Order: sequence, then C-alpha cells, then structure tokens
Amino acid sequence: MSKYGIGLDYGTNSCRSLLIDLETGEELGSGVYHYPSGEMGILNDPENPHVARQNPKDYLDGCVHIIRAAVEQAAQRCTEFEAADVISIGVDTTGSTVIPVDMKGQPLAFQEEFRDKLNAQVWLWKDHTAYREAELITDVAKKSRPEYLAKCGGIYSSEWWWAKILHLKNVDLKVFNAAFSFVEHCDWLTAELSGDTNPLTLKRSVCAAGHKAMYSDAWGGLPDKEFLAELDPELADLRDRLYDRAHPSDRLAGTLSKGWADRLGLREGVAIAVGAFDCHMGAVGAGVNVGSLVKVLGTSTCDITVAQADVADVPGVCGQVDGSVIPGLIGIEAGQSAVGDLFLWLVRHLVPDSYGCDLGEKFQVMGEAIEALKPGETGLLALDWNNGNRTVLTDPRLSGVLVGQTLQTQAHEVYRAYIEATAFGARAIIERMEEYGVRIDEVITTGGLSLKNPVLMQIYADVIAKPLKVSESEQTCALGAAVFGAVAAGYDELSVMQGRVVRHHDRVYIPVPEHVESYDRIYQLYRQLHDAFGTQQWQGNLYNIMKELMDIREQQRKIANE
Repeated sequence: MSKYGIGLDYGTNSCRSLLIDLETGEELGSGVYHYPSGEMGILNDPENPHVARQNPKDYLDGCVHIIRAAVEQAAQRCTEFEAADVISIGVDTTGSTVIPVDMKGQPLAFQEEFRDKLNAQVWLWKDHTAYREAELITDVAKKSRPEYLAKCGGIYSSEWWWAKILHLKNVDLKVFNAAFSFVEHCDWLTAELSGDTNPLTLKRSVCAAGHKAMYSDAWGGLPDKEFLAELDPELADLRDRLYDRAHPSDRLAGTLSKGWADRLGLREGVAIAVGAFDCHMGAVGAGVNVGSLVKVLGTSTCDITVAQADVADVPGVCGQVDGSVIPGLIGIEAGQSAVGDLFLWLVRHLVPDSYGCDLGEKFQVMGEAIEALKPGETGLLALDWNNGNRTVLTDPRLSGVLVGQTLQTQAHEVYRAYIEATAFGARAIIERMEEYGVRIDEVITTGGLSLKNPVLMQIYADVIAKPLKVSESEQTCALGAAVFGAVAAGYDELSVMQGRVVRHHDRVYIPVPEHVESYDRIYQLYRQLHDAFGTQQWQGNLYNIMKELMDIREQQRKIANE
C-alpha cells in the first residue's frame, strides 16, 4: 500500500499544502488559503510603514482548509488513495515571525483583552520596526560577544527574533509583561498540531533558532544571560522561559493529536516533523547540495546553500547554522528584501493604462517590450533596496535609487532596470559567498518568477554568469516540508527522499557571452552605487556613472539598429 506525506507552506500572504506519494514523489493534491485579515493577510499601521503583523487565527483556519482540500483532491485523482495512509506532516513558515504567547503557549491575540491590539499579534518577518534595537544588539555584541555576530553575518537584523522582542518591550510594556514566552511561527504550528504548546517543552527549530536568535551549540544554545542583560535585564529574565535545545527538521516534533486529526480528516498519530523556514525547506525540495545555491524567487528572495563544517564565516549573510538545511552540513542563508514586490509596486503605482487594463496585462506587455532590449539599452541603473537591504549590507534603512531616466524613459524600461538591479543584488551575494570559500557551481531557482518570467531568468543568467536550473515543482517549499515529514516518520533517509521527489525542467538558462560582457561593465557601476550609498567606508566620485550609462546605451542602440 502506498504511503503519503503532506507539506504545509506558510507564506507572507497565504498558506498552501502539498500531498505527495512518498514512493514516487507524485504530487496528488494541494490547497491554498489566502489570509483574510488585514491587507493581503498583513496587519499594517498607516502611521508606520515598518509595521507588518498577522492574525494567528488565520494560520489555524488555513491549516484546516488546505489539508482538507489536498486530501479531497488526492482522492479524486487517485482511486487507491486513503486518508488513513497519510503518515507524516512537515511544516515551513516565514521567519523570523514571532508570536507572543501565554503560559499555555496560546497567542496573546486569542485573548479578548488583546484581540485588537496590534502589538499582541504575530510579528511578521518583514516587520522592520526594531531597527534601533537591532543596531543596539549589533553594537553590544561587537564589544562583548563577537562570536555571536560571526555566525549571523556580522550585523543583527531588525527582521530577527531578539530585536523584535526587545522592541515590543520598549514600545508596549503591557503586552510584553503579559507574554510568558515567545515562539516562532514554525514551532508554534507544529506544537499546536501535536497538542503540546507548552513553551518550555515544545520542540524548537534549529533553523529558526540559529539563523534568527543567535543560537549555537558552541556557546550552549541561546545567548547567555550576561549578554542579554547588557541589552535589557528583562531579556535575561526571559531566557529562562525559552529553551535550551533546538532540533533539525529530520526529528519528530510530535504526532497529530486526536482533536486536530478529527478537524483535518486524518488519523491520530501522524508524524509531525520539527518545523523550519520556508526557503530552507524549499532548498531541500529543489535539490540543494554542496556546490549548488537555491534562489527562491518571490516577493522577496531567499538564497540557500550548504557547506562543510570547516567553511569560513561569511560577513553579511543571514546566518551559518549547523543542520538548518541538511543535517550534518552548514546551512547558509542570504537574500533580498524586495524583488517581486518591487515589480508589483512599479505596475500598481507608475505604469500607465496604455500598457493594459489590469496587472496581468501590464506585466505581459512590458515583458514583451523588454525582451527585445539589449543589456544597457535603457540607459538606466537601479538599486534594489526599496524594502531595505538584507544581504550583504543588512540595513533596513536603505531605499531605492534609479539613475539615468530622461523625458524619453518609458515604464517598461524602468521594469527592465529593476529586474537587472535585483540580478545585480543576487550577483553581489554570490560573490560575497565565493570570496569566503563557499563553492557555488550552479544556481537552482524556484518560486513563481522562475516559472512565469523567462526574460527575467535569462537576465539573471547573464548577470550572474552561471547556468540557472528551474525546479519542476511549483511548491518546492511544501515539497521540502513533506520530505522532512517523511524522514521524521522514519519512512526513508533524506538523500533517498530527495532523489525520489526532486525534478528540474529540461530548459536550463545559459549565459549569453556578449550579454555577460555588457553586464560585467554595468555591474561595476552598480557596485559604485552600492558602496557609495550602502557603506560608510566608500570614498569617491559618482561623476562617471551617468556618462558611462549613456555611452553603453548608445553603443547598444547602434548594434540593435545595424
């Protein structure tokens, strides 16, 4: 009899499921649930653009919807399928997505007193309100615990665990005092499904702990009380209400409780793997291994690779954590804070109706227009920092730049410049990793943009100057989660499961030599802007940038007209 596994992928605006045959890797069913709260699932503050929160009830309602939808779809597609043969569940979420909880591990937002209190909701990964606290953590760690920073790229981010908790304490002491503890979304959901939400006993993810909370076995787990007290004595007290150990995702978080089994239409006792972040599990679903880097291309990007234990510390990345991706290897995370949402912002606010009546038509028309353009033909150069810089500068207070526009500049040319900017940002990340000895032979892409935007993919290949593969699955994050669920259930080893389920499209995007040459020249101009606006150390003159962009534009237009 076939056995089946389910992967749950909790994203920024929605959650989705994937039900697979564990022997063949066949994808039999899925479901999607768009979070109903707020704007596209995000609770905002009109007076503070850095605020991004979520309603934890959306997570639970979504769980029921997407699992039942996947089971129903699988039953329709496969006559042999039985829900009783689902043996495992894996969970991935965004992060650091922090939930203030009570002594029972229930979100404060579930209490009537805090139901409408924004600070008591889930603090979504893209909440950047804690930038000052992040700066404090970085400054204190540089002086007293440099080893902490060495494993998280040298700068602590406002997107991460301790910064958000400290900011909550600074702006809303009532909510902070009401919180017995705090739990990452990926840990809370697995605990909820297994029926043990006690903050002191639920299984915590090493992926979340290592990349966002400065956890490492090298110094005994979380940062020590002395260091936390330097930040704030309340954080030192909180440490006793957190955890001492964190676990990789090939381990059991628990098994499905009877209550949740009844709600989901599954059997009690289904294995539930320790959770992790979406892109880390997506990398596993895309086939990550030593020498390959997986780029999850979506509203933002997350770059994941793995390396042997002796790899050097890489400044500017989002952490190097033992077992955060593949147990036994060091997981390295990086990424860009604005990619797909940068393009969406452009189309929503600046692209005229002459390009089409709706978003889809505008994207299509612009895509067709830019495909005929050569590198540099627009005369434009942009920085991809409209939502700050995640890697390698780790600075949420940076913003976008567009250089070279004239009275003749058209919207589709700006669109191409933004695509190129995100590609240049991707190249900067890869170059930083390679500079410190991380081997990257190929890039594997996954996510909606990699499947729907071939022009973007070719630009990326030409800028990065490496072949780009595309994952066949449209849900690699959920697929990776399903794989880890099966491994935690004891069904098979991780490498064997990857061999069964990982597939890539036949088309590989190969760099075009003449495009690579042109982009090498433009990339040097990008690095000038990058360092001038993004670093304190840079000293120089930007006089040449506009002139060189004009020269490149005229050269490319001349070639195009020959």
